[in-house]
Amino acid sequence: MRVLVTGGAGFLGRRLTARLAARGDIERVIVLDVVDADPAIPGVEVRVGALGDRDVVAQALADAPDVVVHLASMVSAAAEVDPARAMEVNVGGLVGLLGAVADLPSAPRFVFASSVAVFGPPLGLDAGDAVKPTPRSVYGTTKAIGELLVDDATRRGIVDGRTARLPTVIVRPGAPNAAASSFASGLFREPLAGRASTVPVGERTAVVVIGPEAAVGGLEALIDLDGERLGPDRAVCLPGVETDVARMLDVLREVGGDEARALVTVDPDPAIEAIVTSWPRTWDDHRARALGLPADGSLRSIVEAHLTT
Repeated sequence: MRVLVTGGAGFLGRRLTARLAARGDIERVIVLDVVDADPAIPGVEVRVGALGDRDVVAQALADAPDVVVHLASMVSAAAEVDPARAMEVNVGGLVGLLGAVADLPSAPRFVFASSVAVFGPPLGLDAGDAVKPTPRSVYGTTKAIGELLVDDATRRGIVDGRTARLPTVIVRPGAPNAAASSFASGLFREPLAGRASTVPVGERTAVVVIGPEAAVGGLEALIDLDGERLGPDRAVCLPGVETDVARMLDVLREVGGDEARALVTVDPDPAIEAIVTSWPRTWDDHRARALGLPADGSLRSIVEAHLTT
């Protein structure tokens, strides 16, 4: 197989492309990103450019990939600040990519990274494959539009689509980013490294999380999955762990001791809190589990895995 990964120089992208490059059944992995993958990922070719550049996209698709994984995206808090840019990047970028893919000699498997943010305030079951998306953020709205675009492109035979609805991925390394969910990694990453962290939402705020290995494993599993098993609705909620900030702080104390817990300050920011509290409290992921997609054991196991990487 030949694989193209957009946004492949990011946190999940690097992990996914490294796994794919190590597989014996994949002959070529190409990354398209606006930044270079530094340091280089062994066995992976990187093309630097934006999805809005038709020539760059055409060159990335020149080898007619069998699989396209679309991770490139503008993140949540940044999208809320600049809705027009978010629509241009998240929706326009996907429309352009699907348009270019339509010219390929055969329809590739197409994995789209969506988000917990497509679901809004509680409507009976908070979230699940049978629950109507009701996003309450610009980012969530762009992802919900993306899900429909992938389903329609699948119906038209342009792609063999499958969409991964990702819970909040923790623990991300490096510096905080512009995602509203960034605090969920910082709550663990910073104090476990001896640094202070501020949590911009209240302790009762619910979060559905997933560890990096389960997230990347889920994306890889969707690459390999027979699309017929998904039927016409190609969006799947990846297995997640339901928790809240209070429980996260308890796990931080269990793993890092009182010293780590003392480094965290809870200081709600109304703008961030408005975004995060619009996301679901519960997560019906039975469909993904029935399909055999990987799942984390617990919140604590996710944090302990971070300490070993």
